[in-house]
Amino acid sequence: MKNQKGFSLIELLIVVVIIGIIAAIAIPNLLAARRSANEGSAISAMRTLHGAQMTYASTYGGGNYAGATGAADGTGLTALGTPGLVDSVLASGTKSGYVFVGGRTASSTTLPATFFFSANPTTTSGVTQTGARKFGIGTEGVLVADATAASLATAFTQVTITAGTPLSN
Repeated sequence: MKNQKGFSLIELLIVVVIIGIIAAIAIPNLLAARRSANEGSAISAMRTLHGAQMTYASTYGGGNYAGATGAADGTGLTALGTPGLVDSVLASGTKSGYVFVGGRTASSTTLPATFFFSANPTTTSGVTQTGARKFGIGTEGVLVADATAASLATAFTQVTITAGTPLSN
């Protein structure tokens, strides 16, 4: 009998199977951790946007908030980024797997100015899903979420933001 060194084919196949089992367990957990990190970043960005709007109204806006009046768009983000109230990445409207939009209503003789922001995952389904919830925040500062899969791609509006579930943190 020869003195052979090395691994047999069966031993190598067993190692490959063990690595496959470990990967099958680890990959879903890694994807879930990524989604959770993206959601945490979106929550933090929403709080930053709320504070930036308050600063803008008292410093630059004369009581009105940044952005164009009406539908949700990115003009408020750009207006907050110009004086440096938010970073350039957030002012671009996309950060950490979420798309941010906002809107405002200018003050009138009978109503105060209001604003809102919405954060939606860039990918709403499949293995590459970037978040399982969408987030919204309004003038009052209450951060809300909606985990309904069918509505993840639809941004909150000034009216629908009240239908979200307030976060308890």
